[in-house]
Amino acid sequence: MKKGVDNNDLKRIPRHVAIIMDGNGRWAKKRGLPRIQGHRQGVESVRAVVRAAGEVGVEYLTLYAFSVENWLRPKTEVKLLMEFLKRFLRDELAELQTNNVKLQAIGRLTDLPKDVQEELHRTILATSRNTGLTLILALSYSGRVELVEAVRSIVREVQSGHLDWAQIDETVIGHHLYTRYYPEPDLLIRTSGEMRLSNFLLWQLSYTELYVTQTLWPDFRKVQFLEALKDFSNRQRRYGKV
Repeated sequence: MKKGVDNNDLKRIPRHVAIIMDGNGRWAKKRGLPRIQGHRQGVESVRAVVRAAGEVGVEYLTLYAFSVENWLRPKTEVKLLMEFLKRFLRDELAELQTNNVKLQAIGRLTDLPKDVQEELHRTILATSRNTGLTLILALSYSGRVELVEAVRSIVREVQSGHLDWAQIDETVIGHHLYTRYYPEPDLLIRTSGEMRLSNFLLWQLSYTELYVTQTLWPDFRKVQFLEALKDFSNRQRRYGKV
């Protein structure tokens, strides 16, 4: 019997995959380790999944890396996570370049520490000419905040006379979201078994296929990613039609 998934099992590759990377803390707790060890192993999973996504031809990969709510965690953990992010951006640049990955980011990026913002912009600029996978990091992100900011932006356009109320439709709203430059996700993967969206891409996930796995994020690597793609490739998407 064949073990694992290979490219022949993938009849259809999703153009855009979004992932809620959950379970770092539980992974560490199960092993009697500090939470930060879970985050450290989680970085290894990010590297493995980014490589795998590029190899099979996924065009866009959005990772829910840090939510607006995550700022409420203990200050020491937030500080370490920001240090991890800065180090990841610096250390992974060569890997991103080698694999032709273009880095982008969405969210309230000005909430990030100044030095992290600078490292993020450096990496985005350095990879801007790459033509392979587009890796989108959701940082200080909240789906509700994104919608509120979109509504405020639309109201300003109406008040300034650049937009008529009657013109507001789904397309206009989509053009005011952080994700206006990307297609909506075809597949959402959530690790750790939690059955909720956690304030992630609330507008964009309306017709997205969901895949929830009990695997904790630090254990989610290429094999598990390909299993999710295989599951997706066997589904029929109807978008509310028969």
